Amino acid sequence: MPSSPLDILHSVFGYTQFRGQQQAIVERLIEGGDALVLMPTGGGKSLCYQIPALVRQGTGIVVSPLIALMQDQVDALREAGVSAAYLNSSLGAEDQREVERQLQAGELNLLYVAPERLLTPRFLSMLERTEVALFAIDEAHCVSQWGHDFRPEYRELAVLHQRFPHVPRIALTATADDRTREEIVERLALQQARQFVSSFDRPNIRYQVGLRHNARRQLMEFLERRRGDTGIVYALSRRKVDETAAWLAEAGIDALPYHAGLDAATRNAHQRRFLREDGLVMVATVAFGMGIDKPDVRFVAHLDLPRSMEGYYQETGRAGRDGLPADAWMIYGLSDVVTMSQMIAQSESADERKRVERLKLESLLAYAEATQCRRELLLAAFGETFQGPCGRCDNCIDPPKTWDATVPAQKALSAVYRSGQRFGSGYVIDILRGEGSSRMTDLGHDRLSTYGIGADMDEKQWRSVFRQLLALGLLEADAEGFGTLRLTKASRDVLVGNQSVRLREDARPVRAARKRRDSQLVTGGSLGVEAYEQPLWEELRKLRIQLARQHGVPPYVIFHDATLLAMLRALPSNEEELAAISGVGEAKLKRYGKDFLAVINAHE
Repeated sequence: MPSSPLDILHSVFGYTQFRGQQQAIVERLIEGGDALVLMPTGGGKSLCYQIPALVRQGTGIVVSPLIALMQDQVDALREAGVSAAYLNSSLGAEDQREVERQLQAGELNLLYVAPERLLTPRFLSMLERTEVALFAIDEAHCVSQWGHDFRPEYRELAVLHQRFPHVPRIALTATADDRTREEIVERLALQQARQFVSSFDRPNIRYQVGLRHNARRQLMEFLERRRGDTGIVYALSRRKVDETAAWLAEAGIDALPYHAGLDAATRNAHQRRFLREDGLVMVATVAFGMGIDKPDVRFVAHLDLPRSMEGYYQETGRAGRDGLPADAWMIYGLSDVVTMSQMIAQSESADERKRVERLKLESLLAYAEATQCRRELLLAAFGETFQGPCGRCDNCIDPPKTWDATVPAQKALSAVYRSGQRFGSGYVIDILRGEGSSRMTDLGHDRLSTYGIGADMDEKQWRSVFRQLLALGLLEADAEGFGTLRLTKASRDVLVGNQSVRLREDARPVRAARKRRDSQLVTGGSLGVEAYEQPLWEELRKLRIQLARQHGVPPYVIFHDATLLAMLRALPSNEEELAAISGVGEAKLKRYGKDFLAVINAHE
């Protein structure tokens, strides 16, 4: 195997040049230095430790949190001609002993292992008798107690620095705000590590956020234009996941559910299908996703608000890892804010953590209600400055209209205050609209000065006002009081007339478009595949699936969509031309070149 990093990049992985900071990171590790890498999903983090592991003497030890991720990475490396293995509970005792033998014999370039196994005295002792090239700690944000994927075992990984002080370490994550980054450095003893922070921007992702008015119809309209694409649909509750997956399946969309309430065998089977099949839609809670290394996910849809901008960024980042066009689509409502606030309040977390989680939820709500470039706001959450418009989010493509809502905002805030800050939005809207009830009469709220002063607006308009006042921080939902509304310090300036309020006009629900005939639906249309290219595109995908099944690996391990798309456009006629396509390394050229060239030449 060649020893130059650039030679390995080309001959093993099929790429002609490094991207961004990859080369600097690779050189840092080869020289024996530590590194902390913050790089967006799809930015090529894996190559940052895989190439140094092939250059340096010994075995690269990769700490990975999920079995599925380990298996995918190892499958891909073996297809590229790299000696790699994993150690986890999916292996039988005999297979585990064989992997350990290969490790001690120096036969492995890379070994993937879960933190729980790595930290056992037996395994640490084995490593002390082994030549270790480097330690790579993937998904390093799992070390943070403030994060959404906290894994307590990650905090003990500082032992690697103590027991192997001369072995370089690299910690990698796609999601880390300033607080999380500081915690990674502290908990993993990476004070001397050089930090490589890439832009968090994912320019290939289109962001779209809308108000939920008919979730099923809205989701179906979104999916109709993406039939045949692989995607993830996130929902907050297990029940909603099951019902949505069943409904989509009845509608002819290949969909499966995934959540912690399913037994382990079912979850594993569904995840395996998602990884190894094209065009499948996974409907899931956030229990599904971390470590999913599938590059050709064309969309991520949220039916509810996530908990934080950090969670939203990581979940949407599972789309378009191959750099091709992808969609991040979300719908939400006022009930999401109340539900999430209640979940935070009812959790067993310490008060300080609850406070941080509430702030993160408020930040995400402000993002959802914003009228400015979404990419600008999303990147600002990670301390990055981006000057919009980006031209790839709904607010830039179709800028929302706004209106002067100062007077309605004053009426709403006043009604909340005069009714004692003890009720939810529905009851306060009834006061504003003068919708009397026996309860209201008993409480004397039909005699308030705010009773009926908002009768000129309907219930939907008022719900929009309250939702946006929450997003602006002019109201807060008291989760411990069952979602009742309270004023904030910022409310005073609006009430006394020192601050005006502009709100966005809610888009009117669009009538469902007529379903197109299946013959008009072009698989790969979201990638720009034209109708005349469709036959060859389908033949290339069909061959990829056949080869994947023969070799027992996911289709994208054979070739990514980006590589198939390049074949479709370049139409190589011989192995030399095929080798020039990005993603076709020497091992894959030798193994699959003739099959793909035969399909292309037969089509011509």
